[in-house]
Order: sequence, then C-alpha cells, then structure tokens
Amino acid sequence: MAPSDPILGLTEIFKADSNSSKVNLGVGVYYDNNGKVPLLECVKSAESALVGKNAARAYQPIDGNAEYNLKVQELLLGAGSTVITDGRIVTAQTLGGTGALKVGADFLRNVIGTDQVWISNPTWANHKGIFQNAGFTVNTYPYYDESRKGVDFDAMIGKLSSLPKNSVVLLHACCHNPTGVDLTKPQWDEIATVVLNNGLIPFLDIAYQGFGDSIDDDAYAVRLFVERCPNVLIANSFSKSFSLYGERIGGLSVVSGSKDESARVLSQVKTLIRTNYSNPPIHGGGIVGSVLRDSNLRGLWDQELAGMRDRIKLMRSTLAKEIMRACPDHDFSFIEAQRGMFSYSGLQKPQVDKLRADFSIYVVDSGRICVAALNSQNVGYVAEAISKVLK
Repeated sequence: MAPSDPILGLTEIFKADSNSSKVNLGVGVYYDNNGKVPLLECVKSAESALVGKNAARAYQPIDGNAEYNLKVQELLLGAGSTVITDGRIVTAQTLGGTGALKVGADFLRNVIGTDQVWISNPTWANHKGIFQNAGFTVNTYPYYDESRKGVDFDAMIGKLSSLPKNSVVLLHACCHNPTGVDLTKPQWDEIATVVLNNGLIPFLDIAYQGFGDSIDDDAYAVRLFVERCPNVLIANSFSKSFSLYGERIGGLSVVSGSKDESARVLSQVKTLIRTNYSNPPIHGGGIVGSVLRDSNLRGLWDQELAGMRDRIKLMRSTLAKEIMRACPDHDFSFIEAQRGMFSYSGLQKPQVDKLRADFSIYVVDSGRICVAALNSQNVGYVAEAISKVLK
C-alpha cells in the first residue's frame, strides 16, 4: 500500500471522527461562516446560462477554449499587456493548478532538457512529487525563518545566487503555501534580478490570486518576472478563487522571447497534453470564461472574492487575539500579518498530536493551519484548544 497523502489522508481520519466538535484545519479549502464550501452567485448565473444552451459535448482543442485562455492571460498580466498583444505568451487550459505544474514540469524536462528544480523550504507537499515524477532532481532553497516568523531572505537570495544556469526555480507568486508569509515588492525585485542575471528559469505558482490583497496586487510578482525575464512559466488555478474545486480548472502559461518561439512552445505543450489526457473538460472552463467575459458577472466575482478575502482576515485577527487572551505570555500577532488561506502556526508535532487526540482538531504535522476553515462558531474552540496545548 502506498502511504496516505499527508493532507487528504488527514481528511479521511477526520471524517471517521465521531466528535461533534471536530474541526478540520488541514485541507486547503475555503469554507463560509457556516462551515460550507460556497457556491458563488457569479458561478450560479454563468452555469445557468451555459446549461440553458443545451450545447453538445464535443471535444475541446488540446489546449482548451481560446477565449478562456485569453482571459487567463489578462487576469495574470493585465488586459493591456503588450506581451499578450505581441503574441509572446501562450496558455493551455489544464486540470487545475496541479495539472499546470505537471505539464510545465514535463515541458521543462522533456523539451528543454533541464533536470534540476529548486523549491522553497517549506512548500506545498505536492510540489516535490510532481517534479520528481517528471524526472527532476528536487532541491530546496531557504524560505521560512521559524525564529522570526518571516522570510529568511538573506539565506534565500544567497542560495538562488549560487544556482547553476538553467536551474528551474519554483516560486509562490502570492499567499505562500504553507506559511502564509510573502515576499515584499523590493525583495521580489532582487530575486528577479538574480534570476535574470544567472540565467535561471522562473516557474511561478499562483493558486490564490485575489486572496492576498486584490487580483492586480497579487499578480505583482508574475508581471514583474514577465517584464524582466525572457522566459517564464506560470501555473494558475481557479479552485479557490471561484470555489470550483471539483471542476479542476487551471492553466499553464509560457512566456517566450517572440511570437514565433511561442508558437513552437505551444506545439510542444500540446503534444505533451495529447499523450497525457488529450484535452480538458468543457464545463469548469466555460463557467470561468463566462464570468471573466461578462462585465456584470466579473464585477460580482470581484465582490464575492473580496468577501472571502475579508472573512479570512477577520478569522486571522480573531484567532490571534483569542489565543493571546487565553495565553498572555504567547505572542501570536504574526498570524495577522500572514496572507492567504494558510498560517504557519508555530505548533510543534507533539502539540498537533494533542490537538487531534484531545480536541479532534486536525492540523498537518508541520503546524500549518487552514485559516479559511475557521468560522465564528469554531474559532473560539480552536483558540482555547491551542492555548491548552501550549501550557
């Protein structure tokens, strides 16, 4: 038997727990204040219109719907980007952000011929396996400093500066998973300079655009690298921002030096997709494309996304304050400064184990918690439980 996935396996244990007060802070899913995965109003409207057309279910092109792909590009780079108008970027609709990472990894390994990738320490648990299965040697660069509850930037930039040419560097564009700690704009500028000068290949993973500050602000790193570097890969996902987890809708975008080069890149990406899953499904991409195309639905999506973002920030603030109220000698204010759905709580494995055994609160072994799973009904219980395992 293969070992259980560290996050999805935890959910299986959670489901078997009979405690009515149980809380799952492991899986990366946004829940509303009632503890439910929301169905966004913009999605409902777009879906009703799509279903009403009673359209046939013919195969999509290998790279997916062209209009959807253009809207992905505009979301990442801005509607007025010259990179788009010059034809220097190509996008393929993929099976979620995971599919985008896998297709991108296959492209880099099998077409470009690179075999070394560097991922942050720590990073999303699935990053390592995706690149290993694509034939990469997976290395890490320093990222999180536990003592300061922030980025160990000097160590990070030092490591990246030492990497050999054509090394792939995987970067979290915003809302770093699992720490919730992001780079500042000046730090991003320094990293982009190192990547450009050392001939590294940047691969940006942006699964939480809109969950940090805003759609445009969260795309800062993507737009910076596209402006500064001739070749960039970008994996994006709409699972969180559209609450379309089960539709598996994302995209792989590749920026090249010219329109001609981009055409060759797309031909290679399509060949990889064809021998993997042939082409993407229609429904999820149709919903996202419809929302992004319609100005009224796009405005509604912006409002709903802002509501999710603000609720997460409220839960961050409430959790930090409640823990410090119960344990005045512990400073948890760093949780409020983190961004996105996740928080590196600082809890150690024995404390994580005690939370599970004594309170049926499920947290991954690293102490990462999904702040988006907290709500007004359970945040007090979680804070009280954490305060007890700290004592």
